[in-house]
Amino acid sequence: MKPVAKEGSNGHWVSTWAASAQGAYPTGSVIAQPDLSIAIPDAPMGLHNQSFRMVVRPALWSSRFRLRISHVFGDRPLALRGVQLALHAGGGACLPDTRVALPDMDIGAGQAVWTQAVDLPWLHEQALPWMSGRALTFSACVKGFSGPITWHAKSMATSYVSPPGDLLAAADDSEIRFPHTTTSTFFIDAIDAWLPEPCHAVVAFGDSLTDGTATTLNGHDRWTDVMQRQTWAAGHRQVAVVNAGIGGNQVAGPLPAMGPWRGGPAAAERIYRDVLSLSGVQTVLWLQGINDFSENGQADVATVVQAMHGAIDQMRSRGLRVIGATIPSALGSHRPGHGGAEQDARRRAFNDEVRKGNLFEEYADVDAALTDEISGRLREQFNGDSTLGEAGDGVHPNRAGHAAIADRFSKVYFRQALC
Repeated sequence: MKPVAKEGSNGHWVSTWAASAQGAYPTGSVIAQPDLSIAIPDAPMGLHNQSFRMVVRPALWSSRFRLRISHVFGDRPLALRGVQLALHAGGGACLPDTRVALPDMDIGAGQAVWTQAVDLPWLHEQALPWMSGRALTFSACVKGFSGPITWHAKSMATSYVSPPGDLLAAADDSEIRFPHTTTSTFFIDAIDAWLPEPCHAVVAFGDSLTDGTATTLNGHDRWTDVMQRQTWAAGHRQVAVVNAGIGGNQVAGPLPAMGPWRGGPAAAERIYRDVLSLSGVQTVLWLQGINDFSENGQADVATVVQAMHGAIDQMRSRGLRVIGATIPSALGSHRPGHGGAEQDARRRAFNDEVRKGNLFEEYADVDAALTDEISGRLREQFNGDSTLGEAGDGVHPNRAGHAAIADRFSKVYFRQALC
């Protein structure tokens, strides 16, 4: 049995997972986050002589991967030791005999660095069809202090951190040395797989409607996850649907006076890092704008449209197919910054621009799927919190709403992409 898609053979790198870096812990919008005050007692100093184990799910599998480690919000060099990649066994544990060591890494403040390619000797061609939905663990220990931790706050999946002072946990298959859990992702922001030429990535770009607020924790039922499974069910194993959403993100904002913003850099500013710098991308699915029109954003429609045009031009200049979307309603929401009539008027005006074809050549009518025509609000069957089992906030659709979003995008995407 021979590992597949070796670099140098007929293949290329394809990004198969992402978690866009949005700031330094704890700036961000988290979901069901445990108290990390014992694991990280001093946020500006970060992790201290400490191990972490991040659980990640590649959309497509190969016997060869590389990982991008982001320290873009760091203020000092980051020293990673005992770097390991392994098959996730469940909880904070690795499957025995699957750990593969990577070289130590020293990353300068403000930098993001790809690891060298790493081969998984236990993964062979015959096993690949059975790997869909499985996860890898990326483990390492921080020597000294990490300083501010570059992170993705809302990962909707559980990862693990050792107590401060435990440098050896990363090299242990067991979960015993990782008592602390997080629903966020530290340091790693992208994974590439070496895959045959027909394989490619579809990047979903946006805010919390893409990042997954109100979906099921560890349920992997964001609309991007649903769309990935739809492509598998249709027999298309060459497509990786990658999630580059950030909760709270804005297209043109945030306002300079707001300081460090929980939603990270504006979409127009992060387009290169989170889309164009990823590998093997052919299509971008863009659902965004509601935060720009909120009380926190206060942008007019023309400003958002202009910022989107600039980003769309960049993507099209790279030969990418761009599919946009209308924005569903937040009318009547009790979530701070949302719910007002003025926000809804700007949202509807933006949707008019989308439907007229003034922004995107193709678009998914997400608004028509999620917004009730009579009340003008998020449909009742979609207004719930699948994460905590609570009432919905009127902005974020539940897991059923995400399935409806996936259905709208899939119908547009499959018109051309896989004919």
